[in-house]
Amino acid sequence: MRREQDYLGEVEVEDEVYYGVHTVRALRNFPSTDEHFDKIFLWAYFMVKKAAAILNTELGYLDEQVGGAIVRVCDEWEQLSNQIVVDPLSGGAGTSVNMNINEVIANRATEVLGGEKGEYLVHPLDHVNLHQSTNDTFPTAGRMAVIVRLRELVEKVIALQEAVQIKEKEFYNVRKPGRTQLMDGPPIMLGQEFGAFADALARDRWRLNKVEERIRSVNLGGTAIGTGIGAPKQYILRIVEKLREVSGVKVAKAENLIDATQNLDTFAEVHGLLKSLAVNLYKISNDLRLLSSGPNTAIGEIVPPRVQAGSSIMPGKINPVVPEYVMQLCHVVFGHETIISHACALGNLELNQFTPVIVHYTLKSLGYLTNACEALREYILKIEANPERCQQHLLSSVSNLTPLIKHFGYEKVARVIKLANWDVEETFKRLARDAGIDPEDLKRRLDLDRMTGLGYTV
Repeated sequence: MRREQDYLGEVEVEDEVYYGVHTVRALRNFPSTDEHFDKIFLWAYFMVKKAAAILNTELGYLDEQVGGAIVRVCDEWEQLSNQIVVDPLSGGAGTSVNMNINEVIANRATEVLGGEKGEYLVHPLDHVNLHQSTNDTFPTAGRMAVIVRLRELVEKVIALQEAVQIKEKEFYNVRKPGRTQLMDGPPIMLGQEFGAFADALARDRWRLNKVEERIRSVNLGGTAIGTGIGAPKQYILRIVEKLREVSGVKVAKAENLIDATQNLDTFAEVHGLLKSLAVNLYKISNDLRLLSSGPNTAIGEIVPPRVQAGSSIMPGKINPVVPEYVMQLCHVVFGHETIISHACALGNLELNQFTPVIVHYTLKSLGYLTNACEALREYILKIEANPERCQQHLLSSVSNLTPLIKHFGYEKVARVIKLANWDVEETFKRLARDAGIDPEDLKRRLDLDRMTGLGYTV
């Protein structure tokens, strides 16, 4: 064990770990929830430290050896990521996480310079954290990570939309009854149903593309409350540009650093759009479950892919496990939406103390929805239509008689359907007899092949 000290006193730290006194205190204060930071968030945080070290060296605030050691260690972020041990749900607006990262970089950089852990030839605060605060580094890293994960999600939404459009074309001539409130409705083509899914996903794709413009503005250089206290003007003016160079992520300096430090409504906006995507994924998945239900005793108009056995006791059973998986992930995203909207609203004055939970659960939702889109894409591509079942249902639906109200009136058609006990053939006979026409002629007037087009009338 080695002994490290802060202004509260001494603490024992295990010899082999790269973190130090501040991290040990955080581990004691915040028992683990078994939550873990997204690795892209850790990468982004190390890139913030790298950019600061490069700029502070260029401006003459860091010795070249110290600055160079910090830069080298920041590029080792992946090997060091297991040393970032503070729980994502820790208190303190992310200070413990920032200190954990500072200590790990400082101790590893000290080794690079020939020292030993705890010797701090490179100091966590005086060097690694120079001209920074948790309050500008944490949300900046969070926004960077969201941008990266958002782009990954958009690619998966595009791929899912394309898969749905493939099925839209494949199923375009398969006619079936539509359903409203789960009851029989007028005819629709199976391809039209999938086309509606595709258009919903197209809206999600557009919304998620556009929202990056708002999350791109970062408050790096604002330090504690956005006024840049403790940082020189040249650093404040140049640090975001340096971060862009280092990371390749197109962040931009916020016009008002105070606003960007205290207000995290852009995270609420992003997650609101993630919730909208989750709503559409949930609806699509549930519709697929309904259309494949039975299959012998319910709708059964599509054939789900046989991806795994459905029961430990019922042989031959196939369940819609992938739509159920997607729906469960969407439930979690709905819960995250409540957490994030409340946490964004509960920031006080110059800082939002709940930044860690906001960043963490936004990134988790992004990951869940990325997985959901990919799983659903593969599933949908393997779905097949059951045209015989669709035709059987179509011919037995009294909703096909809807166009006849123009000739007989709503009340009469409804009354005859009731008298015929909702039997389509008997309804035709009764209506034809009352009108003095051949029942087959009346049937021919109802062209089911044209009924799914816009503006069809008899």
